Amino acid sequence: MDADRIRALNREHRGRDEPTDVLSFPVDEAGPAVEPRELGDVVICPEHTEDLTEAVVHGVLHLCGYDHEIDSGEMLALQARVLEGL
Repeated sequence: MDADRIRALNREHRGRDEPTDVLSFPVDEAGPAVEPRELGDVVICPEHTEDLTEAVVHGVLHLCGYDHEIDSGEMLALQARVLEGL
């Protein structure tokens, strides 16, 4: 997605009028999954992304319920572990 489109999505959904590297849009409600389910969509702006794999992992972790803006570093630590294993 280009910078203008991701900026519009960021403004509309997060109230931040600036482009970003990755946005995640969950489909299902949070809670235990009893069977496989769709998590949602990850939107990436290559112009603002240095590492595409890292952006994908970051977006998917958000879809799994992690939030680095409010946790104590757990999400980014998990992200590093996942990237090491790829």
